[in-house]
Amino acid sequence: MSVLFFKRFLKRPFQIASIIPSSKALVERVASKIDFEQARVIAEYGPGEGVHSRELAQRMRPDAQLLLFELDPAFSRDLKRQFAADSRVQVINANAGTIRRELAQRGIEECNYIISGIPFSILEIEKKRDLLRQTHDALVPGGAFIIYQVTNELKQHATEFADADSEYFLQNIPPMFITVFRKAAASRNGRNGAVPQRFSSQAAR
Repeated sequence: MSVLFFKRFLKRPFQIASIIPSSKALVERVASKIDFEQARVIAEYGPGEGVHSRELAQRMRPDAQLLLFELDPAFSRDLKRQFAADSRVQVINANAGTIRRELAQRGIEECNYIISGIPFSILEIEKKRDLLRQTHDALVPGGAFIIYQVTNELKQHATEFADADSEYFLQNIPPMFITVFRKAAASRNGRNGAVPQRFSSQAAR
């Protein structure tokens, strides 16, 4: 664990939520949910010290973009330092709820994937649902919102998404639920299909 991560946890424990960064095993499992050959735009909410961000950047296509939404100014500065030589990565020191505005400012229509480790369980219910709506609308049809959380309570609020697949990943401290929320794919007439929400879960081995 880096000194910066520990210091920021002590200062903002509810915002950072965990005293240690994600394990290498968790980082790899989250990244495995992404089709990097197809991904042109990936966003990450709350990257912290960048353990997931580094894996994403390493696997991304040369012509892909990675947008890092980090509210903590110290983490933002450190991320900018880390990715200073990688023009594909943009660090945005702003709330994740601004994603659609930030995309528009950069001439980007939608994201293929959005990754998040921010603790949704501590957000007020309206803020939580608003962020879910913003996230859903920022994805391409068929795109995915991938989260890793200590609880699985977000499923009951993510009603905009067509389906969600979860697994309980034990190879991390603390263990995490990894959930992939899928936006409905576009129908033949160009509109999103009205697909009823369905959930499934499996235990990680």
